[in-house]
Amino acid sequence: MRGYFAVGAEGLSKRMNLGNLMRSAHAFGANFFFTVDADKALGRSPKSDTSKSPGHLPLFSWNSVDEMDLPKGCQLVGVELTDDAIDLPSFGHPLQAAYILGPERGSLSPQMLARCDHVIKIPTKFCINVATAGAIVMYDRHRVHGKHHERPLTAGAPTILREPHKHGGPISRTGRIVPGT
Repeated sequence: MRGYFAVGAEGLSKRMNLGNLMRSAHAFGANFFFTVDADKALGRSPKSDTSKSPGHLPLFSWNSVDEMDLPKGCQLVGVELTDDAIDLPSFGHPLQAAYILGPERGSLSPQMLARCDHVIKIPTKFCINVATAGAIVMYDRHRVHGKHHERPLTAGAPTILREPHKHGGPISRTGRIVPGT
């Protein structure tokens, strides 16, 4: 996949949720994981992170929204049930994105929402577990950016398969094709 993505959570307090979210981020190929204003007891990887993700992707822990230091060009995407949030199935995922989820018994802070470039929601009747919500968002990103075959309109496997990518010849800096290739 092209681009990169990160997953983070603001105000987490439960070790099990942190570990499950970190494990899912690792499984879906996140490039880094982060927390903002997390409970101090969450300083190390919980036992529920059975993939031991901090050994495979960087973990950043920021004390506040103001301390967050995302890479240049990275768009912050809040995951929150608000009236004006974009439904996840209709959302165009940015190529460079950091997804931020709220705490277990609350919402993203007003400061975090103000910092977000986009706010999306999973179309559910009520809030779901933070680790489950994160996995759903990562699955949707993977489905959109993963170069998979188009889904059929009826049940079953795809009937029209995507052609494999064909690499062209080298292109010079002037934009012309290099002769002899």
